[in-house]
Amino acid sequence: MAFWIAGAVGLVIAYLLGSIPTGYLAGQLLRGIDIREHGSISTGATNVLRTLGKWPALAVLVIDVLKGVAAIFVARWFCPWLITKLSAVPPTASQLQAWVPWAVCLAGIAALLGHGRSIWLNFTGGKSAATGLGVALAMSWPVGLGAAVVFGAVLAMSRIVSLSSMLAAVTAIILVGGLEHPLPYRLLVIAGGLYVIVRHRANIQRLLAGTEPRLGQSSPDVKAEVQA
Repeated sequence: MAFWIAGAVGLVIAYLLGSIPTGYLAGQLLRGIDIREHGSISTGATNVLRTLGKWPALAVLVIDVLKGVAAIFVARWFCPWLITKLSAVPPTASQLQAWVPWAVCLAGIAALLGHGRSIWLNFTGGKSAATGLGVALAMSWPVGLGAAVVFGAVLAMSRIVSLSSMLAAVTAIILVGGLEHPLPYRLLVIAGGLYVIVRHRANIQRLLAGTEPRLGQSSPDVKAEVQA
């Protein structure tokens, strides 16, 4: 029973961490605007950059990454501590070792869903790329670092954030499959990477049409589109 309770608590905390609407709060605090009514209508760092400027965007990016890191911290350390406190007989090290990777998997997915479907924004939000990077870095730093390097390299060459984010997600999937990782970690990265790509489906359409804006260009009017 303690495992189920700790798992449920961990999932709720991870989702709430992911759902912190960083970009929305930046728009409200700095200019009194709803950032979802501007630019690409996303609450992510890229739209913050176009709408509010580079320093607010950097702050939003860092906080969104840390949301993912914090969710994995909850699964790895807080949940096992809670299990120990709730259990009449403390769990063995082997029991925790078998349980924690699954807790990490579910917490990571919950954080991604929280960012993309925030309870505070009527289940709208960003595309979860930055939070996904935080999850990957905390889960397995080689996977996270590899994804970050690809993101930076593609962004430097193309200056297209959406393309960089999607290729970083693909890189994470390849790395988690090629390196030695528990099955739950692989499932997390595969599911999370595909989720990030699906959240960019409107960007994919614009990339194919040749209308996706680069850094420094204004975003197209996408208010009529379904937020992706």
